[in-house]
Amino acid sequence: MQDKVEDHYAQADLGRAILEALEADGKSMDRLTADDLAPVDAFHIGGRAASRELAALAGLSADDRVLDVGSGIGGSARYLATEYGCSVTGIDLTAAYCDVATMLSERVGLGDRTTFRQASALAMPLPDDAFDCVWTEHVQMNIADKHGFYSEIARVLRPGGRLVFHDVFAGPRSDVVFPVPWAEVPELSSLIAPGELRTAIDAIGYTVAEWRDVTADALAFFEAASGNPAPPRTTIGLLMGSTAPVKLRNMIRNLDENRLTVLQCALRLR
Repeated sequence: MQDKVEDHYAQADLGRAILEALEADGKSMDRLTADDLAPVDAFHIGGRAASRELAALAGLSADDRVLDVGSGIGGSARYLATEYGCSVTGIDLTAAYCDVATMLSERVGLGDRTTFRQASALAMPLPDDAFDCVWTEHVQMNIADKHGFYSEIARVLRPGGRLVFHDVFAGPRSDVVFPVPWAEVPELSSLIAPGELRTAIDAIGYTVAEWRDVTADALAFFEAASGNPAPPRTTIGLLMGSTAPVKLRNMIRNLDENRLTVLQCALRLR
């Protein structure tokens, strides 16, 4: 299953394609900044606004040790390092994403505050109690073992540490229409209902600080994205592949028909 998930996300020469697209969009390769990377770094539900909201829930400071689980090409890690001055470690199952994340961070002068490692979220090569905050966006949908996922996060969090997430879960009507951004076919998708999630995280030892249903915001985001006739080259085409238009239409349908639920939450480890 993990190999199939990695294959879903892996793309040949992604780093080169991103740099070429940025240059084509008028960015200076000699003076590339973190802001220049916004089209790829904020490519998730809600964009940069959602990252700001999640960071506010996390209550971050420069002294915090932050782990980004499912860090992709490093966009959220760079945002947190830039805005809050904290040190961020990212792990991702896709080795190519970690390579691209490292390259882009070095390009914009954030190589000293962001580190990326290839690893499974179910077996992270990290010590116990190592982080003050764990951050994750749109990751667990590909992980069937929810108990293992949230337990492994609890292991690397210090007592009293925070877990914040912005993620997609099963809706009241759970017959999802595929493909979607995280899965071309149903076999790659592992969704859990919000009620089941709350039972699982309580048993592991988390206390809910914030629990927000932001499904309506997600629907508005995808409707706006689908209405953009010329999305930047560095977003839709590069990161969602040739089936991007179909995935956007399906996300709108799935959200509008209550097949999916999107949550933005903050938990504290007891």
